[in-house]
Amino acid sequence: MQFNDEFSQPSGAVPTDSRDPRVSRRMFIGTGAAVVGGLALGLAAPGNALAVGAGARRAGVGPEVLPFGPVDVVPDDGTGPSYARAVRFGASKPGQPRPLLATYQSFAGEPFPLYRSDDDGRTWAQQGSILGTDAAAGIYLQPYLYELPRAFGGLPQGALLFACNYWPLDFSQPFPFASTNIQLYASTDGGLTWELLSTVAQGGPPDTTNGATPVWEPFLLLHRNKLICYYSDQRDPNFGQKLAHQTSTDLRTWGPVVDDATGTSYAERPGMTTVAQLRGNLWIMTYEFGEPVDPDNPDQDNYTYHVHYRIAKDPESFRFSADTALLDQDGYAPNAAPVVSWSDSGGKNGTIVVTDNDDQDFFINRELGDAGEWTRLSSPMPAGYSRFTIPLDGPGRPQNRGLVFVITGAQYGDSGGVEAGVISVASGEGRPGPAAQGAKAPRENRHAFAQRAAAYALAHRSGW
Repeated sequence: MQFNDEFSQPSGAVPTDSRDPRVSRRMFIGTGAAVVGGLALGLAAPGNALAVGAGARRAGVGPEVLPFGPVDVVPDDGTGPSYARAVRFGASKPGQPRPLLATYQSFAGEPFPLYRSDDDGRTWAQQGSILGTDAAAGIYLQPYLYELPRAFGGLPQGALLFACNYWPLDFSQPFPFASTNIQLYASTDGGLTWELLSTVAQGGPPDTTNGATPVWEPFLLLHRNKLICYYSDQRDPNFGQKLAHQTSTDLRTWGPVVDDATGTSYAERPGMTTVAQLRGNLWIMTYEFGEPVDPDNPDQDNYTYHVHYRIAKDPESFRFSADTALLDQDGYAPNAAPVVSWSDSGGKNGTIVVTDNDDQDFFINRELGDAGEWTRLSSPMPAGYSRFTIPLDGPGRPQNRGLVFVITGAQYGDSGGVEAGVISVASGEGRPGPAAQGAKAPRENRHAFAQRAAAYALAHRSGW
């Protein structure tokens, strides 16, 4: 794929000393894919479809679309693939479902294998990888896929954007990473080839300790005439971690850092922004709110990461909104790695759908985020780290009313692959949650993975 010359040397790109094009990432796990011009073209075997009902068996063609799953997208690669992300194309061939693309994070193999489904997520085949075997040496994590709803920044409507966190290697250090870099890529051919456009933000090495300076977890949104990139930011000396965003009008240069959410004390750590638009021109931002169990002795191995949210009339103005803890009808607090989406079904206000790390249930709200209206929704989809959702309904799609696509990888520390399915939020009002029980997941959501990535890099250093 070729871009205009203006994209050949994107402003703000990672310096050549940290992303040397002469240093290529090698594969340590065979893919069985042919590589032609840097694009892996081998196709993985489709996942086993566990569809429910005749409509599902007909691969989603026509009006009969029913919940199904979980089905396999990719098996466990030995590292516990997680942080799965997907995008649903805005257009499709007449009479056919809109295609889905999906990827996930794993420090083994080539960065971000890309999988495609043309039957609403029931079966999947590999479509190469986003960065390919020639990606510069390092670890690539925290993916986010986004389709441009209109032409923007020199790219056409329907172009794909991809953001991730790149950790270049530095084997002179015991912890072998030089920095964290939120990068932006683009594709104009449906994800077959990708081009690096810019680096949104650069921070220190990946370290969750308060006082370290990394950046984490990008999330993209085109609003008005700006692309917003939200992320978690540890670079501000006033906060252990905060939520921030930057904007761009050309996809190459980025404006100043704007705060979205900060703690009331240094040790508090809001993280992992996701955003969805609600009915009535309202927006919701969810995040995990890291708090020490003992505020007087903020040991970072003893934190909770309960889900919080904010409602605003502008997705760049969350800093002015109240910080609200998400609690169900019994006061249960979902924990860690939340993702939010909004379905236009379920009543006049639609349905907010929130997923967290610790629960197989989903948390739903049909009253535009009213703090007293959160209930639980059961589903067969397994829990996972940063489980991701895409509502399938919307204007002109009555056959998909209340349906939500779900994709998830493993929870950290657990084995498992990437699985997908479709749930329904259209019927019922949810159910009250059980009383709070058990210990919450520790701060494994970044810390443990960084340690495992370091061990992997050191074990394979001769191959980088």
